[in-house]
Amino acid sequence: MTWLITGGAGYIGAHVVRAMTEAGERTVVYDDLSTGLPDRVPDGVPLVVGSTLDGERVARALADHEVTGVVHLAAKKQVAESLELPLHYYRENVEGLRVLLEAVAATGSVSSFVFSSSAAVYGMPETAAELVTEDTPCAPMSPYGETKLAGEWLVRAAGRATGLSTASLRYFNVAGAASPELADTGAHNLVPMVFEKLTEQAPPRIFGDDYPTPDGTCVRDYIHVVDLAEAHVAAARALRAAPGRDLTLNIGRGEGVSVRGMIDRINALTGHDLPPAVAPRRPGDPASVVASADRAATELGWKARHTVDDMITSAWQGWLRLHPSAARG
Repeated sequence: MTWLITGGAGYIGAHVVRAMTEAGERTVVYDDLSTGLPDRVPDGVPLVVGSTLDGERVARALADHEVTGVVHLAAKKQVAESLELPLHYYRENVEGLRVLLEAVAATGSVSSFVFSSSAAVYGMPETAAELVTEDTPCAPMSPYGETKLAGEWLVRAAGRATGLSTASLRYFNVAGAASPELADTGAHNLVPMVFEKLTEQAPPRIFGDDYPTPDGTCVRDYIHVVDLAEAHVAAARALRAAPGRDLTLNIGRGEGVSVRGMIDRINALTGHDLPPAVAPRRPGDPASVVASADRAATELGWKARHTVDDMITSAWQGWLRLHPSAARG
């Protein structure tokens, strides 16, 4: 098979491309390069520059490269930004997916579709202490989460109508890097946000310390990006092996870490000692979301292997590559 990886020049996408290529799968990257970097695309992997909103461009890429499977990661993904720009998020994430699926259906040759979803579809679970399963009711708290849930509906409906095998992977909080050059270069997720503050010799920020959690700060399930990429390989192969499947799976570790606890670990592992400063809560932040990943283990034979410390140390090496002054703690 040949897999089209949309968003394959991005942070997560580049790891998926690398994992699938190393597993012997043929891949083609499709990316508008709004946040992706061409240098992340491995040698020998074609890069098509284009938006998923451009149906003709997508259709041409599918035909030119004889694509038979799609992994769709291209999307806008900042919760706070989605609250300010909901129409932009619906256009990019939902309409872009609809256009892509329309092109996929028109080819008649694509048999498998893996969709990048998110734990944001769950919103605020009723009981913060319980693990979230795929059967937990979905009640997104942001337009970003809404677009991911709507995306799952679109993918499932298209699969039922056209015979497409589908998998929606609900990512939990992604961190780490396979190698320094593939590290997250943005500062929108917790780990790089803390790194940015440490580089400035400023206190890392905690958004709210009055949540109903053991230390008052939000609790999240963190997943190493390498484990996440390997889950995509497993999902792609599961769809190929059993046509007609319709999977929705949590991709997490099943272990919660509080924001304060994460900052403490980052300080310790990077040689810094900057106590965090508490800021007001941010809209759209649930108190606790931790995955049950049992279904992914059963359906894919996949389980996360890396620890939180692995995530921090590998991400820090990538950060130092671009910000060497951060080493002076």
